[in-house]
Amino acid sequence: MAADAAGTMEMRAAPARLRRATGLPVAFGGLVEPGRQRMRISEFSGATGLALRGIAVTPGNGLGGKAVALARPCAVVDYSLSRQISHEYDAAVAEEGLRSVLAIPVVVRRRVRGVLYGALRTAQPLGDRTLTAAVQVARDVEQALVVGDEVRDLLSAAAWPGGASGGSRAGTGGAGAGAGADWELVREAHAALRALAPRITDPDLRAELLDACGLLTSDSGDQRVTLAARELDVLACVAAGATNAAAAQRLGLRPETVKGYLRSAMRRLGAHTRGEAVVAARRAGLLP
Repeated sequence: MAADAAGTMEMRAAPARLRRATGLPVAFGGLVEPGRQRMRISEFSGATGLALRGIAVTPGNGLGGKAVALARPCAVVDYSLSRQISHEYDAAVAEEGLRSVLAIPVVVRRRVRGVLYGALRTAQPLGDRTLTAAVQVARDVEQALVVGDEVRDLLSAAAWPGGASGGSRAGTGGAGAGAGADWELVREAHAALRALAPRITDPDLRAELLDACGLLTSDSGDQRVTLAARELDVLACVAAGATNAAAAQRLGLRPETVKGYLRSAMRRLGAHTRGEAVVAARRAGLLP
């Protein structure tokens, strides 16, 4: 499913973002292979050769393996001479000419899901600013993985499409896809998908996610009623029970911006309250 690919796409873009954020000349990383206790280095930015490509890093081995085992950032000033790490990967690191290296684990629900590295070709300490900026990039990858997990779990719990809850597209009355708790899960899944889509840089994957959103809504509403993408994102969060502050955090917006989008959506829908806006959007087939 598209949600499963979101973390992979985020990791693919992460090395270039880490270089921009930290100023380090080389960055690379990868995700832990599903069902296996190893991380394979697959994504690069600034590397001059192929020595590191495809290396499988196991917990405890090398700098990245140490970061995996400890579930916290680790750094060395001179990789090949460091006594803080084991040296299974020295040949590849030396071939790329790396000296000062940091490794940031990507941790989701207390489980390491990947590692991001940044490196210099000179032996010098990496300061706190560099470490802080690198950690923030790793947090972005973590967030994409968390949302992807939530979407998958929610869709599975709602048995959508197919399964006990009916397998047909949603109707505005709450029948078919399930009522009660199941129906709220469908709405939460829709909100999670809408929140995830703007953070996906790949246009095809983003379009696939938005198509999945469409599967959760009715196709029998008033097609003359339209909302801008961000207005619908905000309204989807509101429909799932989020406050303005919670919607802002989920969408990466300021609370004032969320209020602005909500007011605009209410005007378009002819609604005077948040609740009226949600009802009107559901009648228009814009929300499940």
